[in-house]
Amino acid sequence: MKKINLSSSGLLYNDMKELSEEDYKLMESAIEATQDSYSPYSKFKVGAAILLKDGNVITGSNQENAAYPSGMCAERVAIWKVATSYPNQKIKKIAITAKSSNKTVDKPVGPCGACRQTMLEYELNQQAPVEVLFMGEVGKVVKVESITSLLPFSFDSSYL
Repeated sequence: MKKINLSSSGLLYNDMKELSEEDYKLMESAIEATQDSYSPYSKFKVGAAILLKDGNVITGSNQENAAYPSGMCAERVAIWKVATSYPNQKIKKIAITAKSSNKTVDKPVGPCGACRQTMLEYELNQQAPVEVLFMGEVGKVVKVESITSLLPFSFDSSYL
């Protein structure tokens, strides 16, 4: 048996003020997208904003329903909007943020496993890395250079 070490690297910013202008604007779009969240059950609003190579920004928010948890996450809402409305555009970056009606979310909120897998599929298909930025309502921001940083030992079409 051989032990392996897994690590992921990225950047940790103290707050949004430290981001580049492009990243700051994208995160602002994600924050604005939380206003469109329909989350009466979890009270947890998530917004995602995707920057395309052509400069367009596409947003999504989480959408719940009474058959909870059969709603949809903000990241997948946004990425599928890109797939259907901008099928030939490459994704450059994704920004994600979340806030709660129950408490202040003061630590970075990364995408769930299903969203990571979906985002990875699009990164692999476009054969170019997608930067991911994520934060809570306030505080630190994490930035990684590729979705693969968030999903070690990922599953892809090469296994099929």
